[in-house]
Amino acid sequence: MREDDVLLALARMSMDASVRASEDVGGVSPVQLRALTALRQKGEVNLAQLAEDIGITVSTASRLVDRLVGADWVHRAPSASNRRELRLTLTDTGKRLLRRYDRRRVTLLKEYLERVPAERRPAVLAALTELASA
Repeated sequence: MREDDVLLALARMSMDASVRASEDVGGVSPVQLRALTALRQKGEVNLAQLAEDIGITVSTASRLVDRLVGADWVHRAPSASNRRELRLTLTDTGKRLLRRYDRRRVTLLKEYLERVPAERRPAVLAALTELASA
């Protein structure tokens, strides 16, 4: 298999695990997951920062945040430093959703890994570890 084909197959496996996991935790959309993941990484952001982090416009981010707040995944509150600005944080429900999503993705990726002969798994895992840390 060519290097390009291997990389594309790896990308497809990862994407498949992500899509299946999102369906399994309630059909959360990819953009919603990107927003929730960005919030988890940053801890707290304003609307403009979130929009920039996930590559969407502020107006699109505003509508997205409305949906995330409505689902009780995100908390929106006035910023302590700037009253015209809103701060966004994950709710406990949002954190639990992301933990379930991550656990499900790991389970699905482990299923792929289990298709590799047992004697080859340590080498494959070592190579993936090196790739992930590059």
